Amino acid sequence: MRSRPILALLPALFAIQIALPKVAGARVVRFVVERTESPALNGESFGSVGQYRKLTGRFFGELDPRDPSNALITDLASAPRNSRGKVEYSATFTLLAPVDPAKSTDVLLYEVPNRGHIVLSTKYWADALHAGHAVLFSGWQGDLDPQNGLEAITVPVAHSNGKTDITGPVLVRLANLPAGSHTAPLNTGYGGLKYQFPETLDTTRALLTAQASEDGEMVPIKADDWAFADCEARPFPGTPHPNKICLKSGFDPALLYQLVFTAKDPLVLGIGFAATRDLVAFLRHSTVDADGAANPLAGKLRFAIAFGTSQSGNFLRSFLNLGFNQDESQRKVFDGMNPNIAARQCAVNIRFAIPGGAANRFEPGSEGVLWWTDYRDEERGRRVAGLLDRCRATNTCPKIVETFGSSEFWGLRMSPDLVGTRANQDIPLPAEVRRYYFPGVTHGGGQGGFRTDSRPAAGGTCALADNPNPTADSMRALRLALIDWVVHHKVPPPSRYPTLSRGELAPPDHLAMGFPMIPGEPLPDNLINPFFVYDYGPDFNYNDLSGVISFAPPTVRQTIPMLVPRTNADGNETSGIASVLMQVPLGTYLGWNVTASGYFKGRGCGFAGGFIPFARTKAERLANGDPRPSLEERYRSHEAYVKLVREAAARMVQEGFLLQEDADRTVKEASASDVARE
Repeated sequence: MRSRPILALLPALFAIQIALPKVAGARVVRFVVERTESPALNGESFGSVGQYRKLTGRFFGELDPRDPSNALITDLASAPRNSRGKVEYSATFTLLAPVDPAKSTDVLLYEVPNRGHIVLSTKYWADALHAGHAVLFSGWQGDLDPQNGLEAITVPVAHSNGKTDITGPVLVRLANLPAGSHTAPLNTGYGGLKYQFPETLDTTRALLTAQASEDGEMVPIKADDWAFADCEARPFPGTPHPNKICLKSGFDPALLYQLVFTAKDPLVLGIGFAATRDLVAFLRHSTVDADGAANPLAGKLRFAIAFGTSQSGNFLRSFLNLGFNQDESQRKVFDGMNPNIAARQCAVNIRFAIPGGAANRFEPGSEGVLWWTDYRDEERGRRVAGLLDRCRATNTCPKIVETFGSSEFWGLRMSPDLVGTRANQDIPLPAEVRRYYFPGVTHGGGQGGFRTDSRPAAGGTCALADNPNPTADSMRALRLALIDWVVHHKVPPPSRYPTLSRGELAPPDHLAMGFPMIPGEPLPDNLINPFFVYDYGPDFNYNDLSGVISFAPPTVRQTIPMLVPRTNADGNETSGIASVLMQVPLGTYLGWNVTASGYFKGRGCGFAGGFIPFARTKAERLANGDPRPSLEERYRSHEAYVKLVREAAARMVQEGFLLQEDADRTVKEASASDVARE
C-alpha cells in the first residue's frame, strides 16, 4: 500500500514535541514563523496604515484527552500520546499584520479556509487592511495534503488501545465517468476519499453496485469483475491501488456506481476545532510559546471575529455547537462570527469523516442541530437543542451575523434552520443573532453587471444561464456592521429574511410559490435537494454530528418537508435584502438551475442559480408567449431605468445594506449599460 503524504510529518513532529517543556491542558506549545514577507501584498500601501507584512509557518499543539473541553473530539482518546499523556498535532497558518505595529488595531479577523484555500485579494480585504486589522488563516481540515500549498493540519491516526487497527465502513459514489474508461479514482470531487484506504484489496470484502437512477435498483457487480487497481497502463486486473478501482467491462456514463468497503486507520479530524480554538487563544492572550518564541501579536488584541463561507461557515456552526468558543482558560475565543451561505454543520468530527462533502446523497451534515435557539425536533425524535447551548452555558457566545441566499434553500436544505423539521413554525432568533437573506442569488452571489442577454452557464453543466445577481456589496456592508457591533457596540440593521408568519414561504413547486409559466423554460418543481433522515447506526451522535457511522449507506427513515421563498409574477422572490439589480430587474433571478446532461440530467444543478432574461420589446414578448412584461414595457427609457437604479441604491444605503461608494459605482455601471436604450 502506498505511503500517505498526510501523515508524513507525524514522526518528526512527535520527536520534536517530546523534548518540549511540560505544559498543561489544551494549548499551542510552539509557534514557528517559517517565512516573513515584508512588505507583502505586492508592496501595496493601505492609507494611513501603510504596508502589511505576511507571516507564514506552522503551530504545534497538544490536547489532553481527559480535559472535558476536548471530550467531544471523536477518537481523541484512541490517538497516540506523548510522554506527558497529550495528543499532538501541527497546522499551518498565514498572518497579515501592519509593518508598523503602531498602526495596528486591537482586532483580529479570522477567515476559515475553504478546503484549504485562502483569499489574499487586497480588494476583498481592503476595508480590513485600511483599518489596520490583523488577518489570520490556519489549517483545520486534516484530510488535505499539506504539500499542495493548502492551509492544512496534521493529525494522528486513532488506534484501539494504541495497537489494534480501528476499522469502519466507507461509502463513495461515482457518476458521469467517461464512456469506456476502465479506471476511476476514488479521491476526486468534494466527496472524494483522501485517507480512507481499504483494510484489504480483496473485492469479496467490498461491494460495488451500479444503478440507472437514484431511485432505481442497485445491481451488484461480481467481485471478479472489478479490482482495487489502476488499469491505465495494464489491462484488467491492472496494478493494485488502494485509491482507484478498475472495472473489467468499462464504466457506463449513464450509470451511478456505489462502492462500500471497510477502511482502517481513521484520522482524528475533530482536532481541527481545537486547533483553531487554541491558535486564536494563543494570539490573543499569550506572550511567548513554550520555547520562548514571541507571539507576533502579543498584547495587541482585544477582539477576534471569524468569517466562514459555505463549508467554512458550516465549520463555524459546528465550532459553536460543540463548545469550542471557550478556550482552556474559560475565555471567549471569538467575539463575533459570520457564517455565510452555510445551512448545515461540518461533517468533520466523525470517524472516517469526509469534511469536503457538499450535501450529496447519504453524506452527513444536516443531521445535527440547525437552529440558533432551542427547538424541539419532534419530527426526528431528537431532544430540545440549539447551536448556542454550550456557549450560553459558559457565557462565551459571540455576536453572530448569518448571511445566506436563495441557493441555500434549494441546494443546501436551509428551510429547517428557519421553520424546523415540520416546516410549521418560525423559529425565533436570539438577541445575539442577526439574519440576512439575499433573494434570487446563486451560491455566493453572482458577478453583477446590468446585462440583458442570456449567456450560457459556465462549463455547460447547467441548462439555464448563470445568475448575475450579486451579494458582494451587501456582504461588504454587513461584514463592517459585524465589526462595528463587536468593537463599538453599534447595533446592525434589523434581521431581514422570509418567514411563515408573513406568508413569505411555500412548498417548492411553482403553484405554491406563485412562479409563472414561461414558455420554453423549466419550472422549479422537483428540483430541491431532498432532506432525508438517515440512520447511521447506534454510535452516531446526531445532535452533535459526531461519533461513528456504522451503516453505509445509511438507511433512509423519512423525508423532511421543506419550504422556499415565494415569488411574484416575474418569478422573482419578494423577501429579504434585494440587490439593486433585483429591485430594478432585467429578468428572473433564480436560486436554482437544472442539470443539462449526464446522470443527473433534469435534476437540480448543484448550488448554481439560473437567469431567465426579460424580452427586450413587447412584440418579442408576445411572439414568445412570455407573461412577464418586456424591458420596453417596464422602463420607458434608459434615463428612466437609471433613475430607478439610483433610487434603489439610495434606499439600500439608508437601510445599511450598501456603502455609498458602492452605490455610486452601481449607478455608474447602470448609466453605462445599454438597458432600455433605443
